[in-house]
Amino acid sequence: MRLPDFEAWAVFAAVADTGSFTAAAEALSLSKAKVSKAVSRLEVELGTVLFHRTSRRLSLSAAGRSLVDHARRIRLDGEAAVEAARDEASLLTGTVRIAVPMSFGLREVAPLVARFMALYPGIIIDMHLSDARVDLVDEGFDLALRIATLPDSSLRAIRLRPVQLYMIASPDYCARNGTPLTPADLEQHRVVYYANSAQPGLWSMTGRDGSRVQCPVKPALIVNNADAAMPAVIGGLCIAALPDFFCDEEVAGGRLVRLLPHWQFDETTLSIVTPPSPHRPARVEALIAFLRDALQHKQN
Repeated sequence: MRLPDFEAWAVFAAVADTGSFTAAAEALSLSKAKVSKAVSRLEVELGTVLFHRTSRRLSLSAAGRSLVDHARRIRLDGEAAVEAARDEASLLTGTVRIAVPMSFGLREVAPLVARFMALYPGIIIDMHLSDARVDLVDEGFDLALRIATLPDSSLRAIRLRPVQLYMIASPDYCARNGTPLTPADLEQHRVVYYANSAQPGLWSMTGRDGSRVQCPVKPALIVNNADAAMPAVIGGLCIAALPDFFCDEEVAGGRLVRLLPHWQFDETTLSIVTPPSPHRPARVEALIAFLRDALQHKQN
């Protein structure tokens, strides 16, 4: 059996990611001719064209688009295998790229990153804070923390703990607008829409008896980050549904109250998500182990 041309696959991934043969050659410390020959060699082996080439631009063909994720995995697996063969002390250096939801990252993860940095001064943390879902492979992230019900995918997930949404408002809001006593009462109120939700205008809840309801709600504020909602909620202007870690202190301090406590939103999960490859550099494994230990059993 003939082995795959792993070098050609890795070079193909580099050209696709950098957008040109010249840039790929620079990134790989190879000559442009060698990069071009590797791609041509792979095209001959596969019997298809991977790139459309013109004098002005280079673009992936349909076949190239369908194969580029495989090429990226081959390249990442090769890089991880090389690092795994090195001396353990040298592995705990370099950069780890991590994507984290904005509010959770600022409240929970940033302090943990500071502790991790003190333990591993040779590791550089590149932390991307955003509520938008990133593509770990395309954007070159080593791992991400996600608060969601994860869909089936090729990504690897380490589930840490459940996260519950609370329906909250300020005491002043309830005094002026009344406190909803049933899900149907929400029709008389305005709420915060979380723009990244699949259906921000439809709140699904389950009662203690197992009955499920779907409540259409009207917007007062539309945001893509929970922190942006808090001034309006604390100011008594609307109702919001926010994660437990986000509002527990405000509820305990009396600045916010939980509404409809006998009804629960669908539970989501805090997870560490990594690219498909089972091979990870030791510096990435170190951060994963640290975050798992710190976050898995923390209760709000």
